[in-house]
Formats: sequence, structure tokens, C-alpha cells
Amino acid sequence: MSIWKTFRLGLIHVAVAVSLVPITGVLNRIMIHELGLLASLVAALIILPHLLSPLQVVIGQYSDRHPLWGYRRTPYIALGLLFCIGGAAFTPAAALLMAENFWLGLACAIGAFFVWGLGFNLAVVSYLSLASDLAPEHQRSRTIAVMWFMMITAVIVTAITTGRALEVYSPERLIEVFTIVAGVALLIGALGLIGLEPRNAVASSTEERYTARESIGAVIANPHARLFFVYLMLLLAAILGQDVLLEPYGAAAFGMSVRETTQLTATWGGATLLALLLQGFLFSRVMSKKTGATIGALIAAIGFLLIAFSGLLHRQPFFVPGIAVLGFGTGIATSTNLALMLDMTTRESVGLFIGAWGVADAAARGLGNLFAGVVRDIAGYLLGSATAGYITVFVLEALILVVALFLLRRVDVSAFRSERVSMTQLIAIAGDA
Repeated sequence: MSIWKTFRLGLIHVAVAVSLVPITGVLNRIMIHELGLLASLVAALIILPHLLSPLQVVIGQYSDRHPLWGYRRTPYIALGLLFCIGGAAFTPAAALLMAENFWLGLACAIGAFFVWGLGFNLAVVSYLSLASDLAPEHQRSRTIAVMWFMMITAVIVTAITTGRALEVYSPERLIEVFTIVAGVALLIGALGLIGLEPRNAVASSTEERYTARESIGAVIANPHARLFFVYLMLLLAAILGQDVLLEPYGAAAFGMSVRETTQLTATWGGATLLALLLQGFLFSRVMSKKTGATIGALIAAIGFLLIAFSGLLHRQPFFVPGIAVLGFGTGIATSTNLALMLDMTTRESVGLFIGAWGVADAAARGLGNLFAGVVRDIAGYLLGSATAGYITVFVLEALILVVALFLLRRVDVSAFRSERVSMTQLIAIAGDA
């Protein structure tokens, strides 16, 4: 596949990412800090895409067998983009309505976030399937790397521009910025999608799709895979559970403006991107995957502690560097654990185990954010301080990372491969689970 087609695939990935940044980088802060909503409620709304992630298997299987107008992926990607971008554009109006009429606003918010989550899953599984169709097997790693690089770069740029656009915050300006971002995302997605997929083409991918139940059954069947699954859940839940809280924490602990807290996403993303590049070109040559995963998690834990101590000591100079350290550790942990995930598969059951790791990722993101929101609310109430609630979450996330590392020490890739069972046995076990 040409680099031009790879770039256009990346544009679709960018379009989805751009639509998400204002929600997880701006609206979460507005809803929790300015509107005074419970962090657990906000987290429950924001994790809807992860709760709907099992639909990806159904959507993927349906699009495999039901092309529309001669296109196997394009109509589903287009519909997903419209739902994702349209739902995201309506989320600020629904959130602001909750301040005036809570129950009506909540109903509208559930609807908007549901449409956003449905569109996210529809678009993601469809464009990843298209990437698999268009890219030969030996080029897929490069294709995914380019798409990932473009996505993180777009997240950084979007965070910077939306932060500047919201330098003077008002509800009207918030809705205007979301509308503009939605329009830009739609344009980017259209530029990437139109004419990309050949009409009446036969999919080059023959990989079988497996249900979440079958994937989890395969993990249960192998004790080493089961251990790695638990480790991955803990690691991702800790690292990604901060998504909904960093911006409102900056506002509560240090009185940061909407523009200042929006820039935090750019700081985190820039550090993550730097770590990914260093890991790919330098660190991977001098240390093993498990060593890299350990170092990444430890750096992320240090970042959480810096963030927590910044609020505990009322020292803002520790806060932004702490986010950069967290992002750097996240980048190293992400790349090394992705490599470990690929090792924790077998040639005859790649789709089955990759599906399991995908389930772990989606579940960890959702549970991590919900856990962070609930703990923040409970701890903040018991300690009589919202800032104390945030600090409690960040300390707990650092401790969870340490627990995850103890599990990582027991993960044995060679033992996993030596104890693998056949595909028929895996499917049978999954069916009995």
C-alpha cells in the first residue's frame, strides 16, 4: 500500500481523535468544576464508548458480509464518523442544560454521549478493517504506526488550538468551539475517506473474528495468558484512569483557567509522543520488552506522585512536570506492552488473543475512569475537600501500577507458548465458559 493511502487512512483516525479531545480535555473540566457535577457521573458518561466496545465484533462481522453499494467499509465508516462527530458536537449543550434542568439535561446527555460512543465504535472497527483490507500483512505494523503517530499529533494540535480559542470562557463560546471542531473533524474524515476504498473489491483479510466470550475463554484456558490479562487491566486502568480528572484537578487545586487546563492534554500527548519515538528508535535496542514495560510503569507512577504532591504541598510547579513525566511513562509502557501483547499470542490463534487484549483495553479504560470518578467523589466527601479527593485517586493509581509490576514479573512468554492449546480446544472452552 502506498504512503498516500496510509496517510489517508490516518486522516480518518485523526478525525475520530479530534472529535474526542474537547470532551476529555475541556468538557470534563467544565462539567465537574464549573457545573459542579459528580465526577463519577461525568466518568460514567465519558466511558460509554468503552461500554459499547463489544459491538465492534458484531459491526465488523456484519460489514464483512454486507457491503453497501459495492463498498465493504466506506458506508460504515461514514455513518460512524457522522454519529461520532455529531454526538460529540451536542455534548456541551446537553451538559450545560443539566445546570438548568438536571433530569432533562441528563437525558439529553445520555443520548448525546450514546450516539458519540456508538459512532466511535462503528468508525473504529470499520477503518481498522479497511486498513487490514488495504495493507498487505507485512505492511500492517507500519500502517498502524503511522496512524497512531498522526493521531497523537492531532490530539496535541487540537488541545493547543481549543485552549487558545477558550482563553475567554463562556457557555456560548464553548458550544461554538465544539461546533468548529466537529466541522474540522468532518472535513478531515471526508478527505481521508472519499475514494479510498476500491469499489467491489474483495477483502484481502481472511482473519476470522471472535466474540468477546470466545476471546475471554481463550485467556481463561491458559494461566499465563490469564495473568497477563489481569496485569494489563491493572496497568491500563491506572494509567488511563486519570483522563477525566486532570483538568478539573488543575482548576480545583490551582485555579487554572479553561485554556490552561486544556493545554495539559498537549503536554501529556507531547511527552507520550516523545517516549514512543525514543522507545522505537533507541530504548528497544538496549532493553527487553519486560524491562521497558517496568520502567514505563515506574515513570508513570512517579508522575502520579508528582501530580498528587503538587496539590498536597500547594506547589503548582510540580503539577505540569508531573503530567509530562506521566505522559513519558505512558508512551514507554504503551509501546512495550503492545509488543508483549503480540508475543502473548500464537500463530494459529492471533485473532482470538488479540481480541482478548482488546477487551482488556476497553474494559480497563472504562473501569479506570469510573473508579477514578467514584473514588474522587467519595474521598472528597469524607475528607471535606475536592482537592483531597483528587490526590487520593492519583496516589491509588500509583499504587496500582506497583501491584501490576509484581504481576508482570510472573508473566512468562515462553511458558505461555509452550502451554498453548489448539484452536478447537480454545473455542470449546470459550463455549463452555
